[in-house]
Amino acid sequence: MNKAPHPFDALMEIASRPPTVFVRGEGSFLWDDTGRRYLDFVQGWAVNCLGHSPPAVAEALATQAMQLITPSPAYFNDVSLKLAKALVDQSCFDRVFFANSGAEANEGAIKLARKYGARYRNGAHEIVTFDGGFHGRTLATMSASGKEAFESLFEPKVSGFPKARLNDLDSVERQINDKTVAVMLEPIQGEAGVLPATDQFLRDLRELTTAHGLLLILDEIQTGIGRTGKLFNYQHADVAPDIVTLGKGIGGGVPLAALLATEEACCFEHGDQGGTFCGNPLMCAAGLAVLKTVATSEFLKSVADTGLYLESELQRLSARRGLGEVRGRGLLLALDLKAPIAASIVARAFEEGVLLNAPKPDALRFMPALNVARQEIDSMVGCLDAVLTRMGVARRVA
Repeated sequence: MNKAPHPFDALMEIASRPPTVFVRGEGSFLWDDTGRRYLDFVQGWAVNCLGHSPPAVAEALATQAMQLITPSPAYFNDVSLKLAKALVDQSCFDRVFFANSGAEANEGAIKLARKYGARYRNGAHEIVTFDGGFHGRTLATMSASGKEAFESLFEPKVSGFPKARLNDLDSVERQINDKTVAVMLEPIQGEAGVLPATDQFLRDLRELTTAHGLLLILDEIQTGIGRTGKLFNYQHADVAPDIVTLGKGIGGGVPLAALLATEEACCFEHGDQGGTFCGNPLMCAAGLAVLKTVATSEFLKSVADTGLYLESELQRLSARRGLGEVRGRGLLLALDLKAPIAASIVARAFEEGVLLNAPKPDALRFMPALNVARQEIDSMVGCLDAVLTRMGVARRVA
């Protein structure tokens, strides 16, 4: 049997990747194995909230690794207790379940909602989700998602996820029946091209779900932990969901996620939920370091201010180039290109040493570190402007 001729070939082929191997990161920059530097505005899809290899996270991991890595979730550990208490103190929730990924946290939210329906709503199990939504890659979270590319994959899917339209309350109400237990959505649909639910829509959803006795579940995997200028996006709308899921930024680069719920929504019984590594002190130490940095008024204000700067610079670029709107909030933004040229822009920017993301053929998504510097924003926008010139996207005449 022939062995794989190249190290790349030892990995399963699941994505198109450039033949570049990254070996080091610091802040907003990555370096490959040839020593070339790249400015990163993807940051692991909003994972590295403090940039690459932030000292606070690295030091927390090193210190914790010398003390206790995991004692098994059959026992309490001091670090997970501290992180859970910190999250409860900073939110409207009462209890926390730690997981390893956003998909796993969302899977837990779905299970918790169905348990709630079995116990309190005569077996109601349907969860209204939304066209364009993305909740992960387990079978249940793919089924809950409204991503077109998932529709024919891995059939049969998990049933029980009727779809509504974002910012259309009537479409939600039409899906509610005696089998409904919850409504679940991202406050900003990231994979759909950074499409925000309006604050008023979130308030209306809270009113609607309360009137029907349903749970409101917010997937803040991408928007949580300061990404939009507040610790949680739901705080912009001044609503109190029953369940929120966190991931990506909460670990600052390591696999950590969380399911937060009110006391009323917490109905798991012993044995219903678990996981070998859930709440392990090594990952929770990273989460504590992240939260200590992000959950301050000064840091969150800097995120909001930097987000406004990035938004204004993208709007100026769009106006010069005759492009479309800038969508999003804080440091989760998208630029509408008005044409299916996003993949070409991403490829050409990569050649120039700038990492960008194209969630849709006609949109770019920007997810820099929350402590990105304004000069780094200027460099990215300058590169994007130059790429557009080379692609023949003409400047407008002033």
